[in-house]
Amino acid sequence: MNETADIHKPGLRAWLGLVVILGPVLLVAMDGSVLFLAMPKVTEALSPTADQALWTLDIYGFVVGSLLITFGTIGDRYGRLKLLMIGVTLFGLGSLGAAFATSPEMLITFRGLMGLAGATLLPSALAVLSELFVDPRQRAQAIGVFAAAFAAGFAIGPAVGGQLLSYFWWGSVFLVNLPVLVLFLALAPFLLREVKASRTGRINALSVVQSVVGLLMTIYAIKHMAAEGFSAPLVIVGLVGAVVLAWFIRRQLTLEHPLLDFGLFRDRVFTIAIITGLLPLAAWSATAYLSGVYLQSVLGISVLRAALLSIPGALLLTVTCIVTPTLVARIGKRSALVTCHTFIAAGLLLLLPIASSGGAGWYIAATVLAGVGYGISFSLVAETAVAAVPSERAGSAAAIAETSNEIGNALGIALLGSLSVLVFRLQGPGLAGTFGETLGLPGLAPAVIDQAKDAFVTGLRVVAVTASLLHLVLGLLTLRWVPKVLDDEKGAGPDDEGPKEAVAEAVAPGSNSGAGVR
Repeated sequence: MNETADIHKPGLRAWLGLVVILGPVLLVAMDGSVLFLAMPKVTEALSPTADQALWTLDIYGFVVGSLLITFGTIGDRYGRLKLLMIGVTLFGLGSLGAAFATSPEMLITFRGLMGLAGATLLPSALAVLSELFVDPRQRAQAIGVFAAAFAAGFAIGPAVGGQLLSYFWWGSVFLVNLPVLVLFLALAPFLLREVKASRTGRINALSVVQSVVGLLMTIYAIKHMAAEGFSAPLVIVGLVGAVVLAWFIRRQLTLEHPLLDFGLFRDRVFTIAIITGLLPLAAWSATAYLSGVYLQSVLGISVLRAALLSIPGALLLTVTCIVTPTLVARIGKRSALVTCHTFIAAGLLLLLPIASSGGAGWYIAATVLAGVGYGISFSLVAETAVAAVPSERAGSAAAIAETSNEIGNALGIALLGSLSVLVFRLQGPGLAGTFGETLGLPGLAPAVIDQAKDAFVTGLRVVAVTASLLHLVLGLLTLRWVPKVLDDEKGAGPDDEGPKEAVAEAVAPGSNSGAGVR
């Protein structure tokens, strides 16, 4: 008599499949942040220039974010599990190459390969996971675990990197990926099934080229101008990149099957949700990286202790991801979004009292307070974005939400990191373009070292204040643009499974998943 009730009950295979999928997901997220504490060691070993150091950090996120939707469409056409297996293999090869890189150029190249592989993993993993859980409620729970694992990976990346560096050389932060990837390749064929969409869209090659070239040219110019100052070639590169991006956006608005459906941004709630996916990741990635340099190179704290200091904020971020659905059920989405931006802004401002003579306590307080806001944003963005649009466009909304996270992670280091470099160049001793390059010069007088440290700390403070102000502005826009009765208006209140089912359907078999956009 319980046959009907048990039809949609996932068995042991489904839960084991979920565990297997979470391995690569954790790695993809961790590798977006694992270098934050490792960069001083990488700089010491490979001696990268200012722009090479920044590219090492953010080429991964740019490649992932630029190709997420493209590989989602490829997976629809040729099979998600097949693409997932290929992606895991490439991720392993990229990790192996990065671990034994002997030059900054090699490391950047292999990080780019890891980013390409990561772009194949995220949408495919979500689609294959959705096939394991037929019941919408159970599928939503599985997707919630997926989101928490992804957020946890970003949060614990610096701590994992710091722990490894206290015992091994810097390449170990990449080699640690290999056992997890090998285990996935061994178990996935037995626990997971192939997933293809019933309809496949065509891949617009020109749109892919426009988005990648425009983004990389623009960021390249910004990074070099921050470290070296303005020059005619850099200005030209930046302008060409901006023109290509504008052409990309204009073209997407006219295509029948755009790579990115910019028409969705006409909905203000959707726009707020996507910016909430991008800005917190930008603030978190930039301050996490700069704080890692501050703790080790300014305060002289060991990499192991620096990793331990990052754990409280990482744990609170992860816990917040898990409890956010309960919070939303109590206070609603608009209040949760405002709370998110308020906590992040306040946490970032706690970095202002830090100094070259001390400030580790302020760093811990800042990461703990901001961690609450980061956790809310990571957990709430996709659901809010999908709930803001018609159900037939849920796939596009989910894809843009995923992409905003990855682009935010990369833009934080590229733009806010470049801002800190600019401040250092203006206030530092003027002997080199960056703090790391300056400390690497031989025979520096103590007064010069102190000036360099003070200039770096000033740059970190400027970044913190800038990001805090942006979050305050976004919080005010949320109050103005997001209806107080959002849940009622969208028919997706906290007790309604509407948005969760929409997210699930956006990545379910037979839909245009993660990639949603054709």
